[in-house]
Amino acid sequence: MKKEKDTMGKAIADFFKGRRDGKLRVLSPMFEEDEIPLTTLFRSFRDMPKIEQKALKMAKGKVLDVGAGSGCHALWLQDKGMDVTAIDISPYSIETMKERGVVNVREQDFFTLEEKYDTILMLMNGIGIVGTLDKLPEFFKHIDNILAEDGQLLCDSSDLCYLYDDKDGIVELMNSDKYYGELEYTMCYDEMEGDSFPWLYIDANTLRTYAETCGFKMEIVRRGEHYDYLARISRIRN
Repeated sequence: MKKEKDTMGKAIADFFKGRRDGKLRVLSPMFEEDEIPLTTLFRSFRDMPKIEQKALKMAKGKVLDVGAGSGCHALWLQDKGMDVTAIDISPYSIETMKERGVVNVREQDFFTLEEKYDTILMLMNGIGIVGTLDKLPEFFKHIDNILAEDGQLLCDSSDLCYLYDDKDGIVELMNSDKYYGELEYTMCYDEMEGDSFPWLYIDANTLRTYAETCGFKMEIVRRGEHYDYLARISRIRN
């Protein structure tokens, strides 16, 4: 990623250096403008949602932290003596993680990895990088290539059906050929504007269906307070 387009990374870097007035804005043609509180990208283990805490406690062996951001998950695992590698495509985030003391950090696209890992972490809806449902088979093929023999993928996501609840609690989804969890985002920070990108939120049943079709099993190990969940995905054994 070019630095002039690295909006989230620049926000992370500035916050780490002490700036507190920066605003990381998220734009989507489907929803009103939103803002990501930068403090959430630097939270300690104690301040993380229970889902993230559970995932970190379940991590084992050689760990890959995908889309590591400021490195909060990698740092906690590292402090516990675990072998963790943090990757991100954001050059500013990579610089910040190094300054914060993350030992193994790489500026790398997840889909170009070739090494194998015992645990792959995709937290804060990290599986969203898949973008659209039709990319899931390719995603699971890559997972099969880089997941160790008895490895696990730990990922969280949310079912966006709640956005379509009416006042009586009835869900009425849009009449569209597009899956309701497929979004498009653009991030802005100060005068910087990043490139638009697809992002996937996936309900648990749909994720399970795709996982099983691709030779994996999925179990929900914890549910959150608002349509979110933590899933553990591993290979199906014959």
